[in-house]
Amino acid sequence: MNLLVAGATGYLGRFLCAEYARRGHHVTALVRDTARAEGLADVLVEAEATRPETIRGIMDGVDLVVSSLGITRQADGLGYRDVDFQANLNLLREAETAGVKRFAYVHVLKAEAMAGVPLVDAKAAFVDALRASDMPATVIAPTGYFSDMGEVFAMAQSGRVWLFGDGSHRLNPIHGADLAVAIADATDAGRGWLEVGGPDVMTQDEIARAAFDALGTKPRITHLPDVLRRAALVALPLLPRRTGGPARFFLTALGLDMVAPRFGTRRLADHFDSLAAEAAKQSKGPGS
Repeated sequence: MNLLVAGATGYLGRFLCAEYARRGHHVTALVRDTARAEGLADVLVEAEATRPETIRGIMDGVDLVVSSLGITRQADGLGYRDVDFQANLNLLREAETAGVKRFAYVHVLKAEAMAGVPLVDAKAAFVDALRASDMPATVIAPTGYFSDMGEVFAMAQSGRVWLFGDGSHRLNPIHGADLAVAIADATDAGRGWLEVGGPDVMTQDEIARAAFDALGTKPRITHLPDVLRRAALVALPLLPRRTGGPARFFLTALGLDMVAPRFGTRRLADHFDSLAAEAAKQSKGPGS
């Protein structure tokens, strides 16, 4: 099978390229800069999905498109509507023209509970467009990535983790490699919708304690009144998108249980252990 991965240089995109290649498929990676993508896929295509003229013809002979394309922290003046919605819509229209057999898109769990958050609204608008298309589609809604948990680990490194509320909200974030397997399984099976999380359902408190355990330090967790989180959500629209956009998403998600069916084998505690080992290695300096 020939497939194209959009958002290939992101956290999840790299795992997607590796997983589909492992299954023997011919992988084309759509990237903004080939210099950042050496060895990522069989074919590298440098283009800007926000500019439809640059992606014309790139899907000829492609059977499947898998898109994890979205804004992270780019500072190029583009907004969520430009990327998470319009760029993916450009990809969908090109896929329709090329006769692609299936389009898979990585969404977010509980999007309906986060309506009004610009990042989520843009993703949801694209899912609506995808469902309105005649293109067979797979929509994947993960709970969150291990990479997102790095924020908790960084706070633990600094000596204290700050949480809103009592820390009892539950989630089961998933490692990118496990998520890539789940996505490939779903597209192979022709599934229309998949909600998926990692193997461990943990409270926010338990995640914080796991970070301290990995560092071998005494847990110091401060619970802030949840009213402060809600007040921040009111004030964040006044900040620039690069700062306010991700914060609005994460602060909204922190007020929800983000639990989906368990999948995979990689555990968050082991991920924190690897982060702690890497931090210890770096603190010793070169040659240690």
